Amino acid sequence: MTAQLQLQQAPPAKPGCAAARLLHAALADIPIPCQFTFAQGETLRLGPPGEPAFSVVFHSDEVLSKRLNEYAIGRAYVEGQIDIEGDVSYFLELRQYVKGNTSLRFLLRAYLQLFWSNRIRLNRASIAYHYNFGDDFYLAFVDRQYHLYSHCLFHDDDETLEQAAEHKFATMAQALRLQAGDRLLDIGAGWGAVTRYAGRRGIYCTALTIAEDSLRLHQNLIAEQGLTTCQVHLEDFLAHDPPQQYDAIVIFGVIEHIPHYRNFVAQVWKCLKPGGRIYLDASAMLEKYKVSNFVRRYIYPGTHTYLCLPDLLQEFLMHGFKVEEVVDETHDYALTLGHWAARFEANRQTVVERWGEAVFRAFRLYLWGGSHAMHNRRLQAYRVVAQRTEDPGIQPGIFKRLLYFIRSLN
Repeated sequence: MTAQLQLQQAPPAKPGCAAARLLHAALADIPIPCQFTFAQGETLRLGPPGEPAFSVVFHSDEVLSKRLNEYAIGRAYVEGQIDIEGDVSYFLELRQYVKGNTSLRFLLRAYLQLFWSNRIRLNRASIAYHYNFGDDFYLAFVDRQYHLYSHCLFHDDDETLEQAAEHKFATMAQALRLQAGDRLLDIGAGWGAVTRYAGRRGIYCTALTIAEDSLRLHQNLIAEQGLTTCQVHLEDFLAHDPPQQYDAIVIFGVIEHIPHYRNFVAQVWKCLKPGGRIYLDASAMLEKYKVSNFVRRYIYPGTHTYLCLPDLLQEFLMHGFKVEEVVDETHDYALTLGHWAARFEANRQTVVERWGEAVFRAFRLYLWGGSHAMHNRRLQAYRVVAQRTEDPGIQPGIFKRLLYFIRSLN
């Protein structure tokens, strides 16, 4: 992105107010033409000559009087202390000049919830805020064919979101060897993407959701489109007790809300028949529970955590699964988030009228920020395909796991 811009520096500026001097010192070598307007009316231009790629307007100097980090800037934007105009993806290049943050306070709260809360109630509480804005909120930016709230797969960067969604389902169906008459479990039903795909192909799909809006949407979808092979239940996966095991399981972008991988994989073993496969994908980080303060405050309050791939693979292998496929899909997620962000921004007026300016600002920054993080691999994305075998694996208990931990210190 920035490589396409000229790297020559603008003539030295002579800022007057203290806030302008602070930014001038911090961003002196920024390679992007940009503009900052301060509460006193002073304007500061930085970077090479040319039309500013983005502009920031400060309505007060409060944010600049504190320790600058991503959370402080994001909060100031959501609360209307600053405005961001122009291309947000260029504005996000400022990340390299300020500190990221996962504060101890946010982290301790998440850990306490993980260790002391009932896991089913915890899952429900974790998604309560994010998934209950109403269907129209998410349909304003996801693909129009399936309404897939997970990343699509692009064969070419110039493809539409709808084309990439088709590729996603073709990939899933091939990986799971899906055929008409198969019994498929969809964990985290979302806005009906898997139900739409499976129901039109004679696949018996059971969708699980713990969001009331998602339940109502599925019930209406099944009735209106006559998807007689599909059903939906308001039920947590960890409590699901099927009358017979499934041929396949799919979980698109939901493992982030189920941080206890041992319980999750044990339940997959219980629900999946021998020889059956699970298709799982998610956004990921190298360090589990490392979620920014901004995301914990405005997007996913609670115990949301990005996938930690090594930990999940270990649980699959120790519970008798054969891992057939692990694919890096970070670039696909970056493209998907870029499409979502552009569509969301195009629907600004409607979003602001129905959900408020603060919600629009939070999700605008979240979607563009996610795309930027994927492009720079601060976030990653993977898909995992695993097959259940007949062998239940070693399934180590707490003492054996403690022994493994001690060995890992050597």
